[in-house]
Amino acid sequence: MIDVIPALIRDDVETLWMYHRLGHELRHTKVGIGLGSHDIGVAVRTAELYKRSLFSLMVFSGANAPTTIDRFPRGEAVHYRERALEEGVPDEAIRVEPKARNTGENMTLTRDLLAAEGITPKSVMLISRPYQERRAFATCRKLWPEVEVVCTSQQVDLDTYAAGIGDIPRMINVMVGDTQRIRLHAEHGYAIPQDMPDEVQAAYERLVAAGYTAHLIPEAA
Repeated sequence: MIDVIPALIRDDVETLWMYHRLGHELRHTKVGIGLGSHDIGVAVRTAELYKRSLFSLMVFSGANAPTTIDRFPRGEAVHYRERALEEGVPDEAIRVEPKARNTGENMTLTRDLLAAEGITPKSVMLISRPYQERRAFATCRKLWPEVEVVCTSQQVDLDTYAAGIGDIPRMINVMVGDTQRIRLHAEHGYAIPQDMPDEVQAAYERLVAAGYTAHLIPEAA
């Protein structure tokens, strides 16, 4: 397994990395929502922001996916909760939504979980892996339009993140897949449209041509 991003594709990977990171200014929100993935850093970042008093309640949302079942066998949200407890977050500040299998369900099932407790937030902070920020934002704006949304993730550079994630090919495959989903999900009504600059589209196409296709959704010819 490679432990650094191959030099021939590094610029293209960084182009996608920068596109997906939104750079939202942090502000206080009612709830922080940690979106399930293969990245335990989401739980660490969520705990950090809680301890900075940016929200008083957090929800971890996520079941399992083919990319996470080995790493988080009891479910993404369950493992995230355990890590947040290790980081010093009190149990009463955590809710677990263990059924969501995609970003859309992260939004709708979390909204339903909160509503069942009589909580209808006007603002939420979405905490995701770094290259999921844009898709999380676009999905939330479509499916949960009544809330103000702030997106954030671990504040690390690409190479530091890649070294820490431990599976660079999978990281690149998922990043390429997330880029495709920006367009496809808008076309199918799951998310609001997002501009995609020519250089991002070109980087995406080169990575697909290089074989990073494992996380793509099949498209009709």
